Amino acid sequence: MIRDCVFCRIIRGETPAYKVYEDEKVLAFLDIHPSAPGHTLIIPKTHEAQIERLSEEDARQLFTVLHKLAGKIQSAVSASSSTIGINNGPDSGQEIPHVHIHVIPRLKGMRGGVIQGIAKMSMRPTEAEMRLIAELIKRG
Repeated sequence: MIRDCVFCRIIRGETPAYKVYEDEKVLAFLDIHPSAPGHTLIIPKTHEAQIERLSEEDARQLFTVLHKLAGKIQSAVSASSSTIGINNGPDSGQEIPHVHIHVIPRLKGMRGGVIQGIAKMSMRPTEAEMRLIAELIKRG
């Protein structure tokens, strides 16, 4: 844990939070600047800035908790849907450099678009570019 990380302070109990779930590896609490009622953050107790730096075990538990809570969060605020997202690094808009999953309940008629609308390309990649990108991802 990092001393000045707000999420680490919440984990240690030094900063108050509206906790909705906690186990040995994961904590979930309401966002204090919600995009919608019930906006919840799910965080690993391990301090890592990006998802790919988490251990496989911590990542597995983080997503297990997401699976457990998504429906409960929606039900709590009578939402039929939710947007689930991770800002993974500073260029993605991540404001707190500690992995966190946003679960934002969505109600019919709420403003806000689809998650794919966050970053729009002006032109689609060519078929050759798509093949190259796919191959680079496979190679790692």
